[in-house]
Formats: sequence, C-alpha cells, structure tokens
Amino acid sequence: MDIKISTLGGEDAGKVELSDAIFGLDPREDILQRVVRWQLAKKQQGTHQAKGRADIARTGAKMYKQKGTGRARHHSARAPQFRGGGKAHGPVARSHEHELPKKVRALGLKHALSAKAKASSIIIVDDLKLAEAKTKALVANFAALGLSNALLIGGAELDANFKLAAANIPNIDVLPVQGINVYDILRRGTLVLSKAAVDALEERFK
Repeated sequence: MDIKISTLGGEDAGKVELSDAIFGLDPREDILQRVVRWQLAKKQQGTHQAKGRADIARTGAKMYKQKGTGRARHHSARAPQFRGGGKAHGPVARSHEHELPKKVRALGLKHALSAKAKASSIIIVDDLKLAEAKTKALVANFAALGLSNALLIGGAELDANFKLAAANIPNIDVLPVQGINVYDILRRGTLVLSKAAVDALEERFK
C-alpha cells in the first residue's frame, strides 16, 4: 500500500510503502474490543472500598434476649439490616486486571492500524519537529493538514519543542512510538505517524 508523505506544513514530501501485514488487514471488531477492554481494566484503580460488618466499630453484644420479647431474633447491631451497620456485598479494593495473550495484543494493534488505513484516516509526515515551541504555529500546521482530533506518533524520542507546543491543544495526543496503543488510536479521529514511527512499527512486527 503506497501512501504519500507530507511535511508539517502540508507540502508533499514523497511516498512510502506501508506493509499489508500491518496496515492492510481486514479489521476485526471482536479483537479490538478485547484489547480495549483489557487496557481499560488495567487502568482502573480498584481502590473503592465499603465497610463490611467486620469493619464497623459497634458492640458485638447480643441486642436483647433470644426469647420472650415477641421480636425477631437478632445478635449483633453491626449486621447490614441495621442503620449504622456494615454494607452487605459492598465493593472491596482489588485489581481489575485480567490476562490477555501477547499475540492477541499485537494483533489488536495491527487491526487498529488497519482500521485507520481502511478509513483513510492515516497521515504520514516526514518528521514531528519544530524550531520553536510555539503552539500558534503548530495550530496553523495542523489546520494545513486538516487535523482537529488526532493522535500523533513520533519516533523513539519526541522533539521537546513539538511536545511542548502540542501539550495545550485540545483533542490532540502526542506519543512516542513505544507508547502506541489500541485505545488511543481508536479514540482519536486521525492517526498521524512520522516516518520514523512507520519504520519502527515495521521493524517491531517483522
């Protein structure tokens, strides 16, 4: 698959051939859903915690005698049915992570890249570099490329000026190539890859 390379200013900078094994697959929603679910579960803090009856500081003495009162049989005031008692079956602090095979994760990334390529929502730029960290100049460059909601993937090291200039622009995310992931690709409208990122991805999946 041949795709043209642009500069940040929107000018033509040649062509690059993208591997069909990475960018030319028929996207499968089930694989994408599994990877996104795994990512979001991994991000959950899991620090929610309710007090059970064992965590309540109330007396454990029997409330009243067993027989002769005409009332129901009760023991501890810490039981969930009483005001001030513990919560029955409440949330407890735990990890929400679950296992997902490495091969499925890798396949998910390929399918996410292929989905963007199939939707013509992928742009290749020669380099993500700026002479000065000026947000106004970068916004003008994005306007020339037609970007308003995008994920930009640079090489192994991001240009400091570019990263600073892009930090305050809404709906724009910038990541190094080792941080590329399915969730961020799918949540943004356009995927912008630098030439270095394309080379790194093809080397990774070789």
